[in-house]
Amino acid sequence: MSRAQRQRRIVELLEQHEVRSQGELSDLLGAEGTEVTQATLSRDLVEVGAVKVRRGRSLVYAVPGESGELATVGTVGEGATARLRRTCEELLVSATAAQNLVVLRTPPGAANYLASAIDQTRDPEIVGTIAGDDTIMIVTPSPEQAAAVADHLTSLSGSRD
Repeated sequence: MSRAQRQRRIVELLEQHEVRSQGELSDLLGAEGTEVTQATLSRDLVEVGAVKVRRGRSLVYAVPGESGELATVGTVGEGATARLRRTCEELLVSATAAQNLVVLRTPPGAANYLASAIDQTRDPEIVGTIAGDDTIMIVTPSPEQAAAVADHLTSLSGSRD
């Protein structure tokens, strides 16, 4: 199992089970035939953004869902579009169309998070995204679609840029 597959499975397990410790998570993975060291599991949890949250009287691992909210057992995300709207409101500084490209500006360190929210919408007008520290480049099939994407993201942010 590749690292990406293992991390995807970890997210699924955290959404399906109330996991209180790395040991419990290791046992769940082991029951499926995936053996991991504690160090690997710890790194994976950090990379998927898992944090411990209070659930009743326990602390359990949770991961950000599509909505950007922490998803634990029994919570369902609002969907990729709602996550994109909230992320644009919080992080989008500007959106500029240039030919078939859209250049987005964010606060330092926020570009990857916003690009991920854009990617999760699976918008057919977007060929792909590339994110740096505070800049995202979106590739669209045409200049008209680039202008439409820039306008749409700007409207989601509540900005008039």
